[in-house]
Amino acid sequence: MTVSLFNTLSRQKETFVPQEPGKVKMYVCGPTVYDYIHIGNARPVIFFDVVRRYLEDVGNEVQYVVNFTDVDDKLIRKAEQLGTTVPEVAEKFIAAFYADIEALGVHKATLNPRVTEHIPQIIAFIQGLIDKGYAYMSEGDVYYRTAAFADYGKLSHQNIEELQFGIRVEIGDRKENQQDFVLWKGAKPGEIKWESPFGEGRPGWHIECSAMARAYLGDTLDIHGGGHDLQFPHHECECAQSEALTGKPLSNYWMHNGYIHINNEKMSKSLGNGITVHELVKRVKPNALRYFMLSTHYRSPLNFSDETVAQAENSVERIANSAANLKHRLAALKSELPQAGHGTSGLIPSGDDALDSKLKSIHEQFHAKMSDDFNTPDAITSIFDLVAEANQYLNRADAAAGAILALLTLLERMDAVLGLLPQQQADAELLDADIEQLIVERTEARQSKNWARADEIRVLLTEKNIVLEDTPQGIRWRRK
Repeated sequence: MTVSLFNTLSRQKETFVPQEPGKVKMYVCGPTVYDYIHIGNARPVIFFDVVRRYLEDVGNEVQYVVNFTDVDDKLIRKAEQLGTTVPEVAEKFIAAFYADIEALGVHKATLNPRVTEHIPQIIAFIQGLIDKGYAYMSEGDVYYRTAAFADYGKLSHQNIEELQFGIRVEIGDRKENQQDFVLWKGAKPGEIKWESPFGEGRPGWHIECSAMARAYLGDTLDIHGGGHDLQFPHHECECAQSEALTGKPLSNYWMHNGYIHINNEKMSKSLGNGITVHELVKRVKPNALRYFMLSTHYRSPLNFSDETVAQAENSVERIANSAANLKHRLAALKSELPQAGHGTSGLIPSGDDALDSKLKSIHEQFHAKMSDDFNTPDAITSIFDLVAEANQYLNRADAAAGAILALLTLLERMDAVLGLLPQQQADAELLDADIEQLIVERTEARQSKNWARADEIRVLLTEKNIVLEDTPQGIRWRRK
């Protein structure tokens, strides 16, 4: 399967060719763990999870590294506010990050290296840059000499005169040029610090990813990803550091997702409109949040509002209902399943030539969209094409087990890439006839004054997110 992607470096779509066939080395910048991640952080977390899943789905082994920045000015300030230590702050919010991504159905990365566990590698990296003339010491700090790297600005497509702001250090007399950025910060009283040939201190922001990416994935990555806001200065500085040291490209392909707006306003601290995933998943179905993130192309801006989230919840419910109805019918017809293997396309033959043709077309369309710069909105359309086909087939009086299995298998295979079905699939299996039978049983229990059994059934349905409503026409039910 040929995959194309938009390379930020070239500003055009390119055919993706990993350095080693069948093996992909991918690094995505992770969170600075001083607080809960917000929905802006969640977008790359979800999107690059899908990139990784799809590359695996088409036969690649993906070495996926996402770092934790666990020492930084923000962590130091948070530790001071809480009256605790930087490592304790980091541990708290790393645990919170894992809980949040699990809720969002995101698979853990192959590795999550931490800055504080790679200080020797960072120091060696900085020393190598000093030895080559790309870095210099100044009053306890070490800075990168941007003028020495001719290609500085190539990723963000700016010239060096334009690149003056955005670096996480104040412009001052310590630097040769205001575009130079810090590699090592000299220790301040009371701050966390390490010994180094440059004096006591701690790493700058940009050097951390360069050192950790190289430690686990080598001199050149296949894909380096992150949010659009990281393109400059962070990724630009990574390029300069790594390529100055190794003489090789840091990454052959660069991918950046777009911004998230809140009610048509850019999310920012000054506006106070950030929303944490920790709070959001308490009121929004996590798979709906995932759907929301994937329903717009990853390079486009995304607007978060109650309305868009409600639409996402309705959409994932349609997909979940279809999957659960297929499972329910299949369970009833399990004894009729034919002994058949997978077809050459990886699909299960349904025993119905017309249906097989439709499923093959849907599957091909799904791959066509995903392989074209990970076009998840159109891939979701393929999911709904399959849902419509499944719902129509289930209405047939002659619905066969083999065909139902083929429909369900394809739905689950496509969803294994996008991750839109509820994680607790057992909850979704209680559907239609099962629910209606329980409602009948509850009504009979109430009529016979078996209140304990009636309450037991109501609790069961509540746990399965089924809401009962008394109407003049009788009891009706709906999903939350």
